[in-house]
Amino acid sequence: MSKLGFYLLLLVLAPVAAVIVITPMDSQKQYIFGLISIGMMFLLGFSKSRKITLVMVILSALMSTRYIWWRTTETLQFNSEIEAILGIGLYLAELYVWLILILGFLQTTWPLKRTIAPLPEDISLWPTVDVYVPTYNESLDVVRDTVLAAQCIDYPRDKLRIYLLDDGKRSEFAVFAADVGVGYITRDDNRHAKAGNLNHAMTLTKGELICVFDCDHVATRTFLQATVGAFLKDSTLALLQTPHYFYSPDPFERNLRAARSIPNEGALFYGPVQQGNDNWNATFFCGSCAVIRRSALEEIGGFAVETVTEDAHTALKMQRRGWGSAFLAIPLAAGLATERLGLHVIQRTRWARGMTQIFRVDNPLFGRGLKWQQRLCYLNAMLHFQFGLPRVAFLTAPLAYLLFNLNIIHSSASLIFAYVLPHLVLSLYVNSRMNGRFRYTFWGEIYETVMCFHLVIPTLLTLLSPKHGKFNVTDKGGLLDQGFFDFHIVRPHVIVAVLLSAGIVAGVVRAVAHTYFGVDPYVIALNVGWAVFSLIILMAAIAVARETRQVRKTIRIDVQIPAVIHYASGISSRTRTSDLSMGGAQLDAPDNRHAHDEIEEIDLLLKSGTITIPVSKISGDEETIRLRFGDMPLARRRELVRVVLARADAWIAPEYRQDNPLVSLATIIRTVFELFWLSWKDRREKRKPDSASAVKEDRAV
Repeated sequence: MSKLGFYLLLLVLAPVAAVIVITPMDSQKQYIFGLISIGMMFLLGFSKSRKITLVMVILSALMSTRYIWWRTTETLQFNSEIEAILGIGLYLAELYVWLILILGFLQTTWPLKRTIAPLPEDISLWPTVDVYVPTYNESLDVVRDTVLAAQCIDYPRDKLRIYLLDDGKRSEFAVFAADVGVGYITRDDNRHAKAGNLNHAMTLTKGELICVFDCDHVATRTFLQATVGAFLKDSTLALLQTPHYFYSPDPFERNLRAARSIPNEGALFYGPVQQGNDNWNATFFCGSCAVIRRSALEEIGGFAVETVTEDAHTALKMQRRGWGSAFLAIPLAAGLATERLGLHVIQRTRWARGMTQIFRVDNPLFGRGLKWQQRLCYLNAMLHFQFGLPRVAFLTAPLAYLLFNLNIIHSSASLIFAYVLPHLVLSLYVNSRMNGRFRYTFWGEIYETVMCFHLVIPTLLTLLSPKHGKFNVTDKGGLLDQGFFDFHIVRPHVIVAVLLSAGIVAGVVRAVAHTYFGVDPYVIALNVGWAVFSLIILMAAIAVARETRQVRKTIRIDVQIPAVIHYASGISSRTRTSDLSMGGAQLDAPDNRHAHDEIEEIDLLLKSGTITIPVSKISGDEETIRLRFGDMPLARRRELVRVVLARADAWIAPEYRQDNPLVSLATIIRTVFELFWLSWKDRREKRKPDSASAVKEDRAV
């Protein structure tokens, strides 16, 4: 369909949409209308057509807009100032969610599933590339393998330069860079943090393209061959971003059993959202795992230094100048996720501050150079990080009635439910259909609830004073000797959970004795149901603070490679690995010889050759042998990196199963149950040593 035809169709359908949105109905008629809409949605859901999906998106948007219209025109009447303050606050929170929903539909309804642009056969046409690995205070253990993996990238040696950008000015990093043969760049100050570090490197290097990897992100061998071709195909392309894939579990995956089998927090962004941005030429630069054209950077004066999210701001500046951007949804590098919930909160707070700074100092809604679709994509990203206050409002809203008998929505329970039901059901169903392999239903509420109390003050302060705060580096590669409950992080969550529990009890009592209290039992039921759901989400968020032990210094990855075991007796046995890490390996036991014969080294048999690694046995049984790698020279470690981390298919994983909203809710309820069950088990285990020692003392006496 041509643009003209599309706009004519919109003009024709606009009156129909207006009638659907603004026509008032009583509760009975609205129930019928809502149930018909839900029935139509489920019938349409049997088709997998993209056109049907678009129809469902429009239907969902109309029903959500109808709900907001009703809230705006019929429910904002209050009996007191406190009811007005709380009621308008809740209304603004709902208006925020509606806007995010509509903008989200714009971003994700038309994803661009880009494929790899092949490089020309004539290698002389390939551009030169500078690979930057910026670091500040991270340990060499974290940075080492990133640099070695960069050296494994399949690209002509005379066209590839690798630079370690050390803002910490550490002598051991300079020695390491010299030993492995990469460039080492430092500077006299740390002005503008990471952005300043990158800009300083630009003045000393001259590659046509610049490839940036955070110091914990290891690239696969095919990274440049999969990304550089796009720059030759399109001379206006300034940025190609690839997903941030993490091979270590984040706090949700590590601390919640259920989260280990669902898409992680970043899957939605590095899937439908970035693919949708790509369709509108609004791809965000994410600070790592990306290739950028030097001339485009030079045109905007280098990496942006005005905000603490220099990455997204840099992309915005280039797009304002008319440069193109792209997103390739193939994981071509992998890094370390934040190990603890506290670090996760610090990192996300910086992101929220940075996007709020962009909103204040370089608002994409204004200024030249952007199409309206690009402006709205950036608006959605900036508004997304303002979810703190609206999320707190939703969690605490039922307390106004349950504890203080305040009516903050001027309507009957029947009418509220009649309008809100199709709005919620249709939006949940459509989002599950479109993005269900990247974000399971209700898990977004948990991710936001974990953060919401911590974001309120930083985002408000940044809105008022955009230069407030400074860049902070997220610690990576840490260990945790014993588990603990991080009460400091979830203190506000616990307080609100206690208040909600009290509100639920008070509500049930008032419902049972509704004639005595003179209250509408349906209003009580609506608020109790709301409070119960809020409490479930809160408890699941609190469960994330139950930090589990992290004692492995290196992450194990499932890799099956033929191997040879060399015993001290001189005998060798063929087998294969079941998993590998940079610190050791687990092998299938070919026999029981390892029980009495010491293992000295193993050979990993690769197509490119054999790697011999000294080892020591950790443990073994009839099926497996666990080994620890000994010290090895850097050249051999580089080969190990090539095998474990830099394989072309290292991070290609099967898709997650399609989301089922009811199953997802049941999983969250199970997570809440496990919080109490596992906490009880921990307390029981801690009491056992005390009881055992007491028995010994009694016996001694």
